Amino acid sequence: MSAPKTQDIVAKLWTLCHVLKDDGVTYHQYVNELTYLLFLKMAQETGSEQQIPSGYRWADLLSRDGTALLEHYRTLLVYLGTHGSPTVQAIFHDASTSVRQPRHLHKLVTDINALDWYSARHEGLGDLYEGLLEKNATETKSGAGQYFTPRPLIDSIVAVCRPQPGEVIQDPACGTIGFLVAAHRFIQAQTDELFLLSPEQREFQQRQAYVGMELVPDTHRLALMNGFLHDMHGPVILGDTLGNEGKRLPVSDLILSNPPFGTKKGGGLPTRDDFTFPTSNKQLAFLQHIVRALRKPAGKKPGGRAAVVVPDNVLFEDDIGAHIRTDLMGKCRLHTILRLPTGIFYAQGVKTNVLFFDRQAADTGATDEVWIYDLRTNMPAFGKRTPLEREHFAEFEAAYGKDAYGRSKRIDQGTTGRFRRFTREQIRERGENLDLLWLKDDTHTHHDDLPEVEELVASVLGKLDNAVAEMRALEKELAK
Repeated sequence: MSAPKTQDIVAKLWTLCHVLKDDGVTYHQYVNELTYLLFLKMAQETGSEQQIPSGYRWADLLSRDGTALLEHYRTLLVYLGTHGSPTVQAIFHDASTSVRQPRHLHKLVTDINALDWYSARHEGLGDLYEGLLEKNATETKSGAGQYFTPRPLIDSIVAVCRPQPGEVIQDPACGTIGFLVAAHRFIQAQTDELFLLSPEQREFQQRQAYVGMELVPDTHRLALMNGFLHDMHGPVILGDTLGNEGKRLPVSDLILSNPPFGTKKGGGLPTRDDFTFPTSNKQLAFLQHIVRALRKPAGKKPGGRAAVVVPDNVLFEDDIGAHIRTDLMGKCRLHTILRLPTGIFYAQGVKTNVLFFDRQAADTGATDEVWIYDLRTNMPAFGKRTPLEREHFAEFEAAYGKDAYGRSKRIDQGTTGRFRRFTREQIRERGENLDLLWLKDDTHTHHDDLPEVEELVASVLGKLDNAVAEMRALEKELAK
């Protein structure tokens, strides 16, 4: 959790968005705008301005006013897209400003400059930026929640997966690299901020350990900024994991991810040519990538492990879905499923789970039992009134145990506990359906079905939109 001073600074930065309302700037545009300005200011604060060409630094903005300031800022955004360090060029790639009024830009620059940067440096500039991203995600008008996984959930997943120094840690749908940052913090805590590592090991952690891929350019920009402020300089690639670019991602020791929900636009299939099972379902496609990207066991070293957030349909979808689950349980030991509470993501009706599995040497027979922890039934409706906190995962973490591969001794709690074991044979008899329930829901009322109805309506409307778009495209082709 952010320190008090950091929270104050985040609140002040967020209130500056009201300055741009008259310019018609959206919340997401505002975060991009802040990213450009904060990068310049934070480069000054961290003594790393040498990567920015002279004449295009923070002081050069601060020394101008009026039309001259806005004109220089516009020039700066274009210039830094092709000049400076690779990080600078990547962050400012295709950058542009939504600010039209010079006085608005001048207020942004002067107010940012007047913040308590001594406290921000002391408490961590990375924490400050993470706080800003979280604020953007929880602001429903921004629409940014689609790539934001709740931090308490991320921290709990990382705690049980126990990332280690020297491991390649990947997120193939990295968003703003929340999972990778949490893994980095975990390792820092175990190594006295990396000081217990050798120079070579520190270099690996900062330059090679963390790998991500992100499809959306603006989100990729935020990810690069987040990595820069956490001194994480591993490759975060702009590309489509479900296309052949995804094959560039390395074999990994640990994969942590919350892939996007839904289907590809227009219902098309991924263009990746090495997937065994063709599907337009993004999560099922990402599962295939993750199984392929996990390192196989070598000698005494166990195989790579993964924790992946997926919606309920991944647990029960027939046909291709069943084949993909069979393949997963054959090649990997799917040892734990965490059923998550509702209301923790931006779409209230979405029901999600976390799959925990590790790669085995053979391609069949890897899973002999699956433990399911139900953190959904008879849990409160989370949201702004009842925020999700780390302590909500305490019992799950204790049940999971201290073994990163879920191999700690577990006690069958019968039909009354939240943690229950199911054999591979039981799952096979259910047609590979992993949507297993045993707890009685004492809070269920007819109102609980409303989010599902809303989700269904949204899904139908989305399919209609796709169908209309395809018909129009066909009409244009026929017109030619």
